[in-house]
Amino acid sequence: MEYVSALLPPVVMAVFFTCLVVTIVKSQGGPNKAKEDAAVDAALARAEAARQVQAEGGSR
Repeated sequence: MEYVSALLPPVVMAVFFTCLVVTIVKSQGGPNKAKEDAAVDAALARAEAARQVQAEGGSR
């Protein structure tokens, strides 16, 4: 029965990893994709604006 205890952890990890990959692939796109993309674009725009303000303030 040592082979069972030797094979169980890799099999459990393989199943978990497969489920994780399937979940990630399924969550890509869908009806919330546009909302998620808009949120990321807004965050990037805020970060860029803050960087520009900081750059303008630092050059004086």
